[in-house]
Amino acid sequence: MIDRIVENGFATHDEGEEAKAQPLGVLARTYGPKIHASEYFAEEVRRKIIDDFGEDKLYGGGLSVRTTLDPRMQAIARKALVKGLTDYDRTHAGWRGVEKTIDPAGDWGKTLAGVPVWSDIEPWKLAVVLEVSNDQAKVGIRPGRDKEGKLVAERETGIIPAAEVKWTRKTVTQALKPGDVVYVAPLEPKTDKDGNPAPEETVAGKWSLQQVPKVSGAITAMDPHTGRVLAIIGGFSFHQSQFDRATQALRQPGSSFKPIIYLTAIDNGYTPSSIIVDGQICVSQGRGMPPWCPKNYSGGGAGPSTLRYGIEKSRNLMTVRLSRDIGMPVIAEYARRFGVYDNLMPALSMSLGAGETTLLRMVNAYGMIANGGKKVEATFIDRIQDRYGRTVWRHDKRDCSGCDAREWDRQAEPELVDVREQVVDPISAFQMVGIMEGVVQHGTARRLTALNRPLAGKTGTTNDYKDAWFIGYTPDLVVGAYVGYDQPKPMGRSATGGGLAAPIVKDFLEEALKDVPPVPFRAPPGAMLVRVNHKTGLPARRGDSGVIMEAFKPGHVPDGAVIVEGEAPEGGEQQGEAFPEYPDNAQAGGPPQGFPPPQQYRAPPPGQSGFQGPPSNDRALTSGTGGLY
Repeated sequence: MIDRIVENGFATHDEGEEAKAQPLGVLARTYGPKIHASEYFAEEVRRKIIDDFGEDKLYGGGLSVRTTLDPRMQAIARKALVKGLTDYDRTHAGWRGVEKTIDPAGDWGKTLAGVPVWSDIEPWKLAVVLEVSNDQAKVGIRPGRDKEGKLVAERETGIIPAAEVKWTRKTVTQALKPGDVVYVAPLEPKTDKDGNPAPEETVAGKWSLQQVPKVSGAITAMDPHTGRVLAIIGGFSFHQSQFDRATQALRQPGSSFKPIIYLTAIDNGYTPSSIIVDGQICVSQGRGMPPWCPKNYSGGGAGPSTLRYGIEKSRNLMTVRLSRDIGMPVIAEYARRFGVYDNLMPALSMSLGAGETTLLRMVNAYGMIANGGKKVEATFIDRIQDRYGRTVWRHDKRDCSGCDAREWDRQAEPELVDVREQVVDPISAFQMVGIMEGVVQHGTARRLTALNRPLAGKTGTTNDYKDAWFIGYTPDLVVGAYVGYDQPKPMGRSATGGGLAAPIVKDFLEEALKDVPPVPFRAPPGAMLVRVNHKTGLPARRGDSGVIMEAFKPGHVPDGAVIVEGEAPEGGEQQGEAFPEYPDNAQAGGPPQGFPPPQQYRAPPPGQSGFQGPPSNDRALTSGTGGLY
């Protein structure tokens, strides 16, 4: 190898001889979360290159690959997912016991070093219990290795305070005994109300007791304008399981699919203020079968309600009724456009997210809503060059007119032409963004309001609480997470998208956007911004409480509305922000108080909305086993 380097002129003869005279050494592989947090990402890159170029080119072609990975976001994503999975596991699964037991006598470090451990779960460490008391457990930390791969001589010890064992619902002496091998993590200092470490808090040498969760999940972050995947974590540990749950796991998205339904309606004549009945609906499934009667998560119905309310409160009955009006074939086409499903079965239950898809596909679809309806395709690679520096593949397909000019001769400035396909009206996409902001402001993802920045999203929870989803986005970043067992089974009634997946996304965004100033969502040309009553969707009147800004298309603005054309919402008036709770159940016999009379809240007829209308006798379109929320 050295001779070849000299022959090719990269080193002199003397430099080569000096290098060959050096003794051979072994360099231990570096371990750490910033390196190994990217293994799921690297595997996706490897698969892509093999699919497009083959194994020979990958391993012998001298390719130079520039990926889309953001190492900082990748590390943050792993931390957020691990916290979410372990928090659920502690609360719902309880303590399952120690990893194994060894003899702590003699050189426990050497014995512990022989216990296999996953290298990609930093900052977790493997430890052996040395002593136990009512107040704490003394543990020995698995020793590391030096640059030559030899076990270090120093032995590190620490303590697990009783408070860090409390989650097991056992005392220290009940949960642990000398010789037990367990996972521990450095105890993080408590913070004050401003997020600063409390000065009196001393955590050096203190560890928390950990347990590898049985539940799994994934998280993905993407640039909505380009499709560049910035971070992806496909499970708790790549060394535990190389199955990437973000790209390979087919899961039911539940209510996180509903925005596609409502966007289809908005793109075909509905408005955020259109009224849909939130009440019982039953669908025939054919001769000899009972009717399918979906229910809302909270039961009951709120009566005639705005389309916005249907998304904010994730109302199943409104969604099914709307889907029947639009027609499932139309919805299937929009699902294909947004890349959620290639060929959605036209059954009404599919409107509640009963079909299976991947987290990456859902994140990509939400990215198209966030970017104004432009088609993007998720990518892990920016460009690939061969051994000679020639670009053989690139994700960015834009042409730059004039970029190759060698000198300036008063010609026009170089221009990058946007070649992305427009899959939906940009105003429709902006209206959907505004509605989904309401999900965060006062809907099923209210806990994310603590981030104090423009943010939209949607939760999803499937039948029997088998999957919990949340996908959220800012104008320039979309992040999605789901949690569920690899072999789907109920996670418990509290395992909802808002309670389980949303906190994972919140933790990620809080850290990833720490130094990024808030940016409002950008309204497209032609969008009409109107102040409306949050409950009725009608133009706001003097003295109305809970007034919000709502976007309308030209020609769809309610009569009597004052148009704030081309202006962004001012101050705290984000779309859908700051209005009180809707009623959970409407009183029988009429719409909730404040709604207009029935003749004013009918949905647009098929002829005006562009809908073909639902086939009346096609059982394939009205059968299914939904009931998701």
